[in-house]
Amino acid sequence: MTITDTHTHLYSEQFNEDRATVIQRAIDAGVTRFFIPAIDSEYTQSMLDLETEFPENIFLMMGLHPTHVKENFEKELNLIKEWLDKKKFYAIGEIGIDLYWDKTFLKEQQQAFRTQIQWAKERKMPINIHCRDAFDEVFEILEEEKSDDLFGIFHCFTGNLAQAKQAISLNMKLGIGGVVTFKNGKIDKFLHEIPLSEIVLETDAPYLAPTPNRGKRNESSYLVQVIDKLSDIYELPAEEIAAITTQNSKDIFGI
Repeated sequence: MTITDTHTHLYSEQFNEDRATVIQRAIDAGVTRFFIPAIDSEYTQSMLDLETEFPENIFLMMGLHPTHVKENFEKELNLIKEWLDKKKFYAIGEIGIDLYWDKTFLKEQQQAFRTQIQWAKERKMPINIHCRDAFDEVFEILEEEKSDDLFGIFHCFTGNLAQAKQAISLNMKLGIGGVVTFKNGKIDKFLHEIPLSEIVLETDAPYLAPTPNRGKRNESSYLVQVIDKLSDIYELPAEEIAAITTQNSKDIFGI
């Protein structure tokens, strides 16, 4: 059984003491493909080191996370473009809009999001979307930029059924992780109405650990618990959930 974690921050400082052990534990559980989203330039070297250490398992994205869009965002975007021009990455992400923590840089977030979407379209690359308290703002830009060349993953999807269908209509797969196991997660109530062909698995590790580990550090091996929940929702064996969602990830990332 091959399981794909389409969104995991394995370079996070929270893994500094046992990173190799965490990755091996995931591999032993069947999670052998790890897609690594970018945050900003401070983490680039850590991401590259991770790829060097686990070249068969680690696949990197490049982008500017919306919560890291500040006064210097244009400088950060220039660095991202330089990397995209000189190295292979598998998606542009994670990018988007986040109004949960701070609304100060909304205009800058919108500009950074749009710019990176346009780069992805030019390069025929998928995007990986971060959206928190900003569905209207994210969808506004996606609707304006929609085209056959725009596709990717709506990371950590926590919206309602109508928003899920809108995301899918815009060529986005839904990234499903630990939230689907939460009692108040809500998405488990309608997910059965979404075809499994539109879903990929993710952890967002070290964040959003699934039940029964909620509140603790998340890690990629916990995707097994997410699969168990999806098995209940779709009434399919775990092996089939893993196979379909991994194929969906291959369709997106091209590997």
